[in-house]
Amino acid sequence: MPILSIRHVTRYRYRNPVTLGEHRMMFRPRESYDQRVISADLIITPTPAKLHSLHDVFGNCVGVASFAGPTRELVFDSHVRLEHHPLPAFADVEGEIEVYTGEMPFAYSAEDLPDLTQSMARQHPDPEGLVDAWAQRFVSRSGRTSLQKLLSEMTQAIYAEFRYTKRLEMGSQTPQQTLFLRSGSCRDYAVLMAEAVRSLGLAARFVSGYIYSPFADPLSRGRVGGGHTHAWVRVYLPACGWVEFDPTNGIVGNADLVRVAITRDPRQATPLHGTWDGEAGDFLDMEVEVDVRAEDETRGQLPHPRAVALTS
Repeated sequence: MPILSIRHVTRYRYRNPVTLGEHRMMFRPRESYDQRVISADLIITPTPAKLHSLHDVFGNCVGVASFAGPTRELVFDSHVRLEHHPLPAFADVEGEIEVYTGEMPFAYSAEDLPDLTQSMARQHPDPEGLVDAWAQRFVSRSGRTSLQKLLSEMTQAIYAEFRYTKRLEMGSQTPQQTLFLRSGSCRDYAVLMAEAVRSLGLAARFVSGYIYSPFADPLSRGRVGGGHTHAWVRVYLPACGWVEFDPTNGIVGNADLVRVAITRDPRQATPLHGTWDGEAGDFLDMEVEVDVRAEDETRGQLPHPRAVALTS
Protein backbone atom coordinates (compact mmCIF):
# COMPACT_ATOMS: atom_id res chain seq x y z
CA MET A 1 0.00 0.00 0.00
CA PRO A 2 1.47 3.42 -0.96
CA ILE A 3 1.60 6.38 1.37
CA LEU A 4 -1.88 7.88 1.76
CA SER A 5 -2.68 11.59 1.74
CA ILE A 6 -5.88 12.43 3.66
CA ARG A 7 -7.54 15.85 3.39
CA HIS A 8 -10.52 16.48 5.69
CA VAL A 9 -12.17 19.92 5.61
CA THR A 10 -15.17 20.98 7.71
CA ARG A 11 -16.71 24.44 7.22
CA TYR A 12 -19.45 26.09 9.31
CA ARG A 13 -21.16 29.29 8.12
CA TYR A 14 -23.33 31.69 10.12
CA ARG A 15 -25.66 34.49 8.99
CA ASN A 16 -24.40 36.89 11.69
CA PRO A 17 -21.23 36.85 13.80
CA VAL A 18 -21.49 34.26 16.60
CA THR A 19 -19.39 33.47 19.65
CA LEU A 20 -17.71 30.08 19.55
CA GLY A 21 -17.44 27.74 22.50
CA GLU A 22 -15.03 24.84 22.95
CA HIS A 23 -14.64 22.47 19.99
CA ARG A 24 -13.24 18.93 20.15
CA MET A 25 -11.90 17.14 17.09
CA MET A 26 -10.62 13.68 16.18
CA PHE A 27 -8.71 13.87 12.90
CA ARG A 28 -5.36 12.25 13.72
CA PRO A 29 -5.17 8.50 12.92
CA ARG A 30 -4.12 6.12 15.67
CA GLU A 31 -0.53 4.86 15.52
CA SER A 32 -0.09 1.09 15.24
CA TYR A 33 2.01 -1.62 13.57
CA ASP A 34 -0.09 -1.28 10.41
CA GLN A 35 -0.40 2.50 10.15
CA ARG A 36 2.13 5.20 10.98
CA VAL A 37 1.51 8.94 10.79
CA ILE A 38 4.22 10.73 8.81
CA SER A 39 2.75 14.21 9.30
CA ALA A 40 -0.48 15.67 10.67
CA ASP A 41 -1.22 19.31 9.92
CA LEU A 42 -4.30 21.25 10.94
CA ILE A 43 -5.31 24.80 10.03
CA ILE A 44 -8.20 26.30 12.02
CA THR A 45 -9.82 29.56 10.91
CA PRO A 46 -10.22 31.76 12.92
CA THR A 47 -7.06 30.91 14.84
CA PRO A 48 -7.98 29.47 18.26
CA ALA A 49 -7.12 31.41 21.40
CA LYS A 50 -6.12 28.08 22.96
CA LEU A 51 -5.33 24.71 21.42
CA HIS A 52 -4.14 21.51 23.06
CA SER A 53 -4.28 17.74 22.58
CA LEU A 54 -5.16 14.84 24.85
CA HIS A 55 -5.95 11.11 24.79
CA ASP A 56 -9.50 10.12 25.69
CA VAL A 57 -10.53 7.08 27.72
CA PHE A 58 -10.03 4.83 24.66
CA GLY A 59 -6.61 6.27 23.78
CA ASN A 60 -7.89 8.28 20.80
CA CYS A 61 -6.11 11.54 19.93
CA VAL A 62 -8.41 14.51 20.64
CA GLY A 63 -7.70 18.15 19.82
CA VAL A 64 -9.41 20.80 21.99
CA ALA A 65 -9.80 24.37 20.70
CA SER A 66 -11.27 27.47 22.33
CA PHE A 67 -11.86 30.81 20.63
CA ALA A 68 -12.03 34.54 21.36
CA GLY A 69 -14.11 37.02 19.38
CA PRO A 70 -17.12 36.62 17.04
CA THR A 71 -16.97 35.11 13.56
CA ARG A 72 -19.23 34.32 10.59
CA GLU A 73 -17.24 31.23 9.54
CA LEU A 74 -15.36 28.40 11.21
CA VAL A 75 -13.08 26.09 9.19
CA PHE A 76 -11.08 23.01 10.19
CA ASP A 77 -8.65 21.93 7.46
CA SER A 78 -6.77 18.71 8.28
CA HIS A 79 -4.07 17.09 6.15
CA VAL A 80 -2.47 13.78 7.15
CA ARG A 81 0.21 11.70 5.43
CA LEU A 82 0.18 8.09 6.51
CA GLU A 83 2.06 4.83 5.91
CA HIS A 84 -0.55 2.08 5.73
CA HIS A 85 0.50 -1.60 5.79
CA PRO A 86 -2.54 -3.72 6.63
CA LEU A 87 -2.23 -7.47 7.04
CA PRO A 88 -4.94 -9.90 5.99
CA ALA A 89 -7.39 -10.83 8.73
CA PHE A 90 -6.55 -14.02 10.64
CA ALA A 91 -2.85 -13.72 9.70
CA ASP A 92 0.22 -14.40 11.84
CA VAL A 93 2.94 -11.85 12.55
CA GLU A 94 4.64 -12.58 9.21
CA GLY A 95 1.44 -12.05 7.24
CA GLU A 96 0.82 -15.73 6.55
CA ILE A 97 -2.91 -16.49 6.58
CA GLU A 98 -3.83 -19.14 9.13
CA VAL A 99 -7.07 -20.95 9.82
CA TYR A 100 -8.57 -19.52 12.99
CA THR A 101 -9.89 -22.41 15.10
CA GLY A 102 -12.28 -20.47 17.37
CA GLU A 103 -15.81 -21.86 17.36
CA MET A 104 -19.30 -21.26 18.70
CA PRO A 105 -20.35 -21.87 21.43
CA PHE A 106 -17.65 -19.57 22.73
CA ALA A 107 -16.49 -17.90 25.95
CA TYR A 108 -13.58 -15.57 26.72
CA SER A 109 -10.97 -16.57 29.26
CA ALA A 110 -11.23 -15.42 32.87
CA GLU A 111 -8.13 -13.31 32.25
CA ASP A 112 -9.59 -11.41 29.27
CA LEU A 113 -13.18 -11.11 30.43
CA PRO A 114 -12.82 -8.17 32.91
CA ASP A 115 -11.29 -5.98 30.20
CA LEU A 116 -13.86 -6.95 27.55
CA THR A 117 -17.07 -6.69 29.58
CA GLN A 118 -18.01 -3.15 28.49
CA SER A 119 -17.40 -4.03 24.83
CA MET A 120 -19.67 -7.08 25.20
CA ALA A 121 -22.56 -5.11 26.73
CA ARG A 122 -25.54 -4.44 24.45
CA GLN A 123 -26.08 -0.74 23.68
CA HIS A 124 -29.63 -1.02 22.31
CA PRO A 125 -32.65 -2.83 23.80
CA ASP A 126 -34.00 -5.70 21.71
CA PRO A 127 -37.33 -6.57 23.40
CA GLU A 128 -38.65 -8.57 20.43
CA GLY A 129 -35.35 -10.37 19.88
CA LEU A 130 -35.03 -9.16 16.27
CA VAL A 131 -31.26 -8.64 16.41
CA ASP A 132 -30.79 -11.92 18.29
CA ALA A 133 -32.77 -13.81 15.66
CA TRP A 134 -30.86 -12.20 12.80
CA ALA A 135 -27.51 -13.05 14.41
CA GLN A 136 -28.58 -16.66 14.98
CA ARG A 137 -29.03 -17.23 11.22
CA PHE A 138 -25.24 -17.39 10.99
CA VAL A 139 -24.93 -20.05 13.72
CA SER A 140 -25.12 -23.68 12.72
CA ARG A 141 -28.19 -25.47 14.12
CA SER A 142 -26.15 -28.58 14.72
CA GLY A 143 -22.55 -28.93 15.76
CA ARG A 144 -20.05 -26.13 16.13
CA THR A 145 -19.76 -22.94 14.06
CA SER A 146 -16.44 -21.45 12.99
CA LEU A 147 -16.19 -17.88 14.29
CA GLN A 148 -14.13 -16.90 11.26
CA LYS A 149 -16.86 -18.19 8.95
CA LEU A 150 -19.67 -16.66 11.04
CA LEU A 151 -18.17 -13.16 11.13
CA SER A 152 -17.18 -13.23 7.46
CA GLU A 153 -20.66 -14.34 6.40
CA MET A 154 -22.33 -11.71 8.59
CA THR A 155 -20.14 -9.02 6.99
CA GLN A 156 -20.97 -10.23 3.50
CA ALA A 157 -24.69 -10.53 4.26
CA ILE A 158 -25.00 -6.85 5.20
CA TYR A 159 -22.95 -5.87 2.16
CA ALA A 160 -25.05 -7.96 -0.24
CA GLU A 161 -28.54 -7.72 1.21
CA PHE A 162 -28.77 -4.11 2.46
CA ARG A 163 -28.87 -0.88 0.44
CA TYR A 164 -26.28 1.75 1.36
CA THR A 165 -27.61 5.29 1.93
CA LYS A 166 -25.56 8.33 2.82
CA ARG A 167 -26.96 10.21 5.82
CA LEU A 168 -25.30 13.49 6.83
CA GLU A 169 -27.27 14.08 10.02
CA MET A 170 -25.83 13.16 13.41
CA GLY A 171 -26.57 9.87 15.14
CA SER A 172 -27.32 6.40 13.87
CA GLN A 173 -30.36 4.21 13.34
CA THR A 174 -31.19 1.56 15.87
CA PRO A 175 -30.29 -1.98 14.77
CA GLN A 176 -34.01 -2.77 14.54
CA GLN A 177 -34.57 0.17 12.16
CA THR A 178 -31.73 -1.00 9.93
CA LEU A 179 -33.12 -4.53 9.84
CA PHE A 180 -36.60 -3.23 8.99
CA LEU A 181 -35.47 -0.76 6.32
CA ARG A 182 -32.80 -3.08 4.90
CA SER A 183 -30.76 0.06 4.31
CA GLY A 184 -28.53 2.47 6.19
CA SER A 185 -25.26 4.35 6.35
CA CYS A 186 -21.88 2.92 7.33
CA ARG A 187 -22.58 3.95 10.95
CA ASP A 188 -25.89 2.08 10.90
CA TYR A 189 -24.26 -1.06 9.52
CA ALA A 190 -21.48 -0.92 12.12
CA VAL A 191 -24.01 -0.53 14.94
CA LEU A 192 -26.09 -3.45 13.64
CA MET A 193 -23.11 -5.78 13.33
CA ALA A 194 -21.71 -4.77 16.72
CA GLU A 195 -25.02 -5.49 18.43
CA ALA A 196 -25.41 -8.78 16.53
CA VAL A 197 -22.02 -10.14 17.59
CA ARG A 198 -22.56 -8.91 21.15
CA SER A 199 -25.76 -10.94 21.22
CA LEU A 200 -23.55 -13.97 20.56
CA GLY A 201 -21.26 -13.17 23.50
CA LEU A 202 -18.46 -11.46 21.56
CA ALA A 203 -16.77 -8.16 22.32
CA ALA A 204 -17.18 -5.47 19.63
CA ARG A 205 -16.14 -1.85 19.23
CA PHE A 206 -17.16 0.93 16.85
CA VAL A 207 -14.40 2.30 14.60
CA SER A 208 -14.43 5.67 12.84
CA GLY A 209 -11.89 6.77 10.27
CA TYR A 210 -11.30 6.99 6.54
CA ILE A 211 -11.54 4.64 3.57
CA TYR A 212 -9.27 4.64 0.54
CA SER A 213 -10.91 3.91 -2.82
CA PRO A 214 -8.36 3.37 -5.61
CA PHE A 215 -8.83 5.45 -8.76
CA ALA A 216 -7.27 2.85 -11.04
CA ASP A 217 -10.50 1.31 -12.36
CA PRO A 218 -13.30 3.89 -12.82
CA LEU A 219 -15.66 1.18 -14.07
CA SER A 220 -15.42 -0.87 -10.89
CA ARG A 221 -17.84 -0.40 -8.02
CA GLY A 222 -15.01 0.75 -5.77
CA ARG A 223 -15.32 1.42 -2.08
CA VAL A 224 -18.51 2.92 -0.64
CA GLY A 225 -18.30 5.60 2.04
CA GLY A 226 -15.72 7.97 0.58
CA GLY A 227 -16.13 11.73 0.65
CA HIS A 228 -16.89 11.68 4.37
CA THR A 229 -15.59 9.86 7.40
CA HIS A 230 -16.24 6.12 7.38
CA ALA A 231 -17.30 3.62 10.07
CA TRP A 232 -16.89 -0.09 10.66
CA VAL A 233 -16.61 -2.57 13.55
CA ARG A 234 -13.88 -4.63 15.24
CA VAL A 235 -14.35 -7.87 17.15
CA TYR A 236 -11.99 -9.40 19.70
CA LEU A 237 -10.91 -12.97 18.94
CA PRO A 238 -8.35 -14.76 21.13
CA ALA A 239 -5.12 -15.54 19.23
CA CYS A 240 -6.08 -12.96 16.56
CA GLY A 241 -6.72 -9.91 18.75
CA TRP A 242 -9.02 -7.19 17.43
CA VAL A 243 -10.11 -8.06 13.88
CA GLU A 244 -11.86 -5.44 11.73
CA PHE A 245 -14.95 -5.92 9.59
CA ASP A 246 -16.46 -3.36 7.22
CA PRO A 247 -19.99 -4.53 6.34
CA THR A 248 -20.53 -1.49 4.09
CA ASN A 249 -17.92 -2.81 1.67
CA GLY A 250 -17.74 -6.48 2.61
CA ILE A 251 -14.16 -6.06 3.86
CA VAL A 252 -12.80 -8.65 6.31
CA GLY A 253 -9.63 -7.14 7.78
CA ASN A 254 -8.49 -3.54 7.47
CA ALA A 255 -7.45 -3.24 3.82
CA ASP A 256 -8.03 0.37 2.70
CA LEU A 257 -9.29 1.34 6.18
CA VAL A 258 -7.56 4.02 8.29
CA ARG A 259 -8.48 4.03 11.98
CA VAL A 260 -8.93 7.37 13.74
CA ALA A 261 -11.22 6.61 16.70
CA ILE A 262 -12.13 3.36 18.47
CA THR A 263 -15.03 3.55 20.93
CA ARG A 264 -17.79 1.55 22.56
CA ASP A 265 -20.58 3.70 21.09
CA PRO A 266 -20.66 5.83 17.88
CA ARG A 267 -21.58 8.94 19.87
CA GLN A 268 -18.09 8.78 21.41
CA ALA A 269 -16.45 8.87 17.97
CA THR A 270 -17.85 12.14 16.56
CA PRO A 271 -15.02 13.62 14.43
CA LEU A 272 -15.88 17.21 15.39
CA HIS A 273 -18.30 18.79 17.82
CA GLY A 274 -18.57 22.07 19.69
CA THR A 275 -20.85 24.91 20.72
CA TRP A 276 -21.67 28.42 19.57
CA ASP A 277 -23.73 31.29 20.97
CA GLY A 278 -26.01 33.42 18.82
CA GLU A 279 -29.57 33.72 17.52
CA ALA A 280 -31.45 30.53 16.57
CA GLY A 281 -31.48 31.46 12.87
CA ASP A 282 -27.80 32.40 12.63
CA PHE A 283 -26.59 28.94 11.59
CA LEU A 284 -26.55 28.62 7.79
CA ASP A 285 -24.87 25.34 6.92
CA MET A 286 -22.02 22.88 7.41
CA GLU A 287 -19.92 21.41 4.59
CA VAL A 288 -17.64 18.38 4.92
CA GLU A 289 -15.11 17.20 2.33
CA VAL A 290 -12.87 14.16 2.73
CA ASP A 291 -10.35 13.15 0.07
CA VAL A 292 -8.12 10.08 0.51
CA ARG A 293 -5.53 9.39 -2.18
CA ALA A 294 -2.41 7.36 -2.66
CA GLU A 295 0.56 9.68 -2.84
CA ASP A 296 1.29 8.91 -6.50
CA GLU A 297 -2.26 10.05 -7.34
CA THR A 298 -1.58 13.50 -5.85
CA ARG A 299 1.47 14.30 -8.00
CA GLY A 300 1.09 17.41 -10.08
CA GLN A 301 -1.44 18.95 -7.72
CA LEU A 302 -0.86 22.14 -5.80
CA PRO A 303 0.75 21.55 -2.40
CA HIS A 304 -1.37 21.71 0.69
CA PRO A 305 -1.31 25.13 2.45
CA ARG A 306 1.29 25.39 5.16
CA ALA A 307 -0.23 24.50 8.52
CA VAL A 308 0.32 26.64 11.60
CA ALA A 309 -1.19 24.50 14.35
CA LEU A 310 -1.10 20.92 15.61
CA THR A 311 1.76 20.13 13.23
CA SER A 312 3.97 17.10 13.75
